[in-house]
Amino acid sequence: MKHAGKARSAAVKLIGASFILLVVILGAGLLGKILGGIIWAFAVPLVIVWFLFVAFTLYFFRDPSANVPQNQSAIVSPGHGTVDVIDETTVSEFAGEKCKRISIFLNVFNVHVQQAPVTGKVTYLKHTSGLFLNALKTESAEHNENVMITFEPSGKPNDKVGIRLIAGLIARRIIPWVTVGDEVAAGERISLIQFGSRVDVYLPLNYKISTKIGDKVVGGETIIALKE
Repeated sequence: MKHAGKARSAAVKLIGASFILLVVILGAGLLGKILGGIIWAFAVPLVIVWFLFVAFTLYFFRDPSANVPQNQSAIVSPGHGTVDVIDETTVSEFAGEKCKRISIFLNVFNVHVQQAPVTGKVTYLKHTSGLFLNALKTESAEHNENVMITFEPSGKPNDKVGIRLIAGLIARRIIPWVTVGDEVAAGERISLIQFGSRVDVYLPLNYKISTKIGDKVVGGETIIALKE
């Protein structure tokens, strides 16, 4: 699928940067030892910590392929996590009209690659700077750094489906892999949020919610709503 491997590439870049830092620290430690310093005494613990960091980073940036349902009416979860809010709200990206919202909390151990909730066209993408509140708090959507993406579902030109990728206390980088005008398939990889975050889904009022608060959802697989 498109964008496969990008999460692993991000992990490799992060590991590479950390390796350079480790070499610099160990080099300074070796020089300190030669000059009579004590930094070198921490070399072994530093190497152990680095290997633990590498293992965690590779785990965090894992990117399993989704088993996308073939139901053309399905809205699939764009993220891996736990549904903790289902309500109605108003967002400016929907021309101020009321819509349904499903909010999914991603803890630090969830997969952090996001998938397209529908097959269709990307019609809007906007990055908004903000705070980095704990993503466990639902109000983080209103104040935190976020990226809003809206889609025009295939066969439903008058409908609009939106997702908001929200940075958290630890997650401070959102990387969209799509742009306005792109055609996407439901379940296709579209973005990466680095380290613990939240994804909000916005749907027309006539769409039927098929998930509930407390449900564990899998990005690109779990059906969370149905088009009417």
